[in-house]
Amino acid sequence: MSNRFLKPIFPLILAASAAVSLSAFAQTDKFETKPDAKADAKPADKSDALPPLPADAHVDQTIQLAGKALKYIATVGTLPVRDSEGKLSGQVVFTSYTVDAPNRPITFALNGGPGASSVYLNFGAIGPRVLHVGNEGDSPSDPATLSDNPGTWLGFTDLVFLDPIGTGFSRSLVSSAESRKQFYSTTPDIQYLSRVIYDWLVKNGRLGSRKYLVGESYGGFRGPRITHYLQSQLGVAMNGVVLVSPYLNPSIEEGGDLSPIPWMVTLPSIAAAHLERQHQLTPQAMGDVIAYARGEYATDLLKGRSDPEATPRIVKRVTELTGLDPAFVKFAGGRLEIGAYLREAWREQGKLSSVYDSNVTSFDPFPFAPSQRANDPILAAIIAPTTTAMVDFVTRTVGWKVEARYNALSYEVNNAWDRGDDLREGAVDQLRAAVAADPKLRVLIVHGWNDLSCPFMGSVLTVDQMPLMGDPSRVSVREYPGGHMFYTRESSRDALVKDVEEMYRAH
Repeated sequence: MSNRFLKPIFPLILAASAAVSLSAFAQTDKFETKPDAKADAKPADKSDALPPLPADAHVDQTIQLAGKALKYIATVGTLPVRDSEGKLSGQVVFTSYTVDAPNRPITFALNGGPGASSVYLNFGAIGPRVLHVGNEGDSPSDPATLSDNPGTWLGFTDLVFLDPIGTGFSRSLVSSAESRKQFYSTTPDIQYLSRVIYDWLVKNGRLGSRKYLVGESYGGFRGPRITHYLQSQLGVAMNGVVLVSPYLNPSIEEGGDLSPIPWMVTLPSIAAAHLERQHQLTPQAMGDVIAYARGEYATDLLKGRSDPEATPRIVKRVTELTGLDPAFVKFAGGRLEIGAYLREAWREQGKLSSVYDSNVTSFDPFPFAPSQRANDPILAAIIAPTTTAMVDFVTRTVGWKVEARYNALSYEVNNAWDRGDDLREGAVDQLRAAVAADPKLRVLIVHGWNDLSCPFMGSVLTVDQMPLMGDPSRVSVREYPGGHMFYTRESSRDALVKDVEEMYRAH
């Protein structure tokens, strides 16, 4: 989830953005909002002003999985959040899928944003029902039809999807100013979500189960921090963590005027998109791209003007790898800024490409504007169907009759978020600490090759710099065809579930 923004457009799921600078959160001033005096003047406890959330609701369901019927219980309910004095300050809504069988692991799932609900992992990737959205040609007005998900993880683990405060139907019960303090900044976010996981385990008698956590995008930032906090502060040890397109290490994208690393991180994903368009995307082809990026490309970038042939070599090779206009690459010095690339790649067709997968496009309604004015193509296409599908599932299928708006992505939360130094530090320290403390903890980091919001190369470089702590496979990186939400492609979703199940079997 990096924040390459031109203007307040969501960093989805995620938490990346619709466009453009290399420095993560470098333009956070465009997302900061001044406190709403009227909102802050409200009583500290807003519970009396809101319709109460319903009691937990359950429904029996069945999925056909690997040719067999799997019965499970779908539950929608709430967990309380309390402040330091024990007063109720919020309610987290969860959706769980559990199978009545002994010794089942339990997996908690979070998306990112900040401001994204967990519907994307739920209906896009790992839940028992799937919504087909997020690929080239999909429309926001397509029917929001759910079907059995052959890539669900329910075959080997129970699932609990958590919606952070301000997302989904989860709500704050305190003033706007107090919400910012308790929920909309890095450390409090980790603390209350960790406590919610602890409370769910206690409430459902599952402390003795094997426990896993999956986080996508900014949820991938949350993952190591929550794991470490649970492990070191709340006395709950995770067995494994899956980080999906994680926003793991913000600092890796900084310093592009001097450091080659930001350009090393993004070039392979741009090359992957071109290879896919040429029907030549293979692990071997990507291996060659990665070798160039961390070898000759990095070396020539460092040489700068000390070697007059360095930049021409870069321009020639980058042009070959990306298929872009040689003049565009030349004037960029082979350093491909993401926002400029997203407008350039499909400019001849009058289209924009998505930061989440640059082979997913939409028409550019402002083609002559100096910078992108339209929403990201994937964001524009997925909000309506995911919202419709989730609200219908919760209210009609499960029967949780709520009177509230569902926030698949909350602009209010995103605008209110405190993007301070604590966030810029990333989550690598906590990842290292958690892995060091538990020699049996396993971490699987998964990416789509085409993703420019959280490029896979950032995780590759980050993990390569971690010390070996026992079995080197305990922390591994895997890549698949597709973008930020590579799981919207059936073949990549099937590959993901196989890799994850293998990790679970290791325990």
